[in-house]
Amino acid sequence: MFDYQPHLTGKVIAMRPTTAEDHAPLFALGSDPAVWDLHPQGDRWKESVFRAFFEDGLASGGALTAICRETGAVAGWSRYSALFTEPGEIEIGWTFLGRAYWGGAYNSDMKRIMLAHAFRFVDTVIFRVGETNFRSRRAVEKLGAILTDRSMALQTPTGPSVNVYYAITRETFEG
Repeated sequence: MFDYQPHLTGKVIAMRPTTAEDHAPLFALGSDPAVWDLHPQGDRWKESVFRAFFEDGLASGGALTAICRETGAVAGWSRYSALFTEPGEIEIGWTFLGRAYWGGAYNSDMKRIMLAHAFRFVDTVIFRVGETNFRSRRAVEKLGAILTDRSMALQTPTGPSVNVYYAITRETFEG
């Protein structure tokens, strides 16, 4: 059975299960409109929209808070989900990092420890990424994820959006 909320430790990031107390530090990071500028739901910087996003993550049972190992500060979050997967898959998604953690080793370290954990249970990890979210698309490509022929059209509060699917397998993962 998949462990959706493990404690994971990487080189620069540690991940732990998200709690209600994480709302304030996560919103402090997520209240920056630049964090969401390429995201299909680009208004998550608004408190009411972020609150719904956060509460959904808590209810999912798969949300993990990322902690900067050097400072102990909350750096962002991600989560595991099986909502949009096929047998033998798990999704890593809903990821965001505060801008202070962009452009360095934080995202790749977070995803690598999450991937290593996931591959203890499944053969394939998927990432659903907004079609025009080129920053996130490049980030998963750097991990070795490959664009698939799967996609999902959805209606968000800010309008229609298409998510594309990337996949990485246990065999191709270079943890």
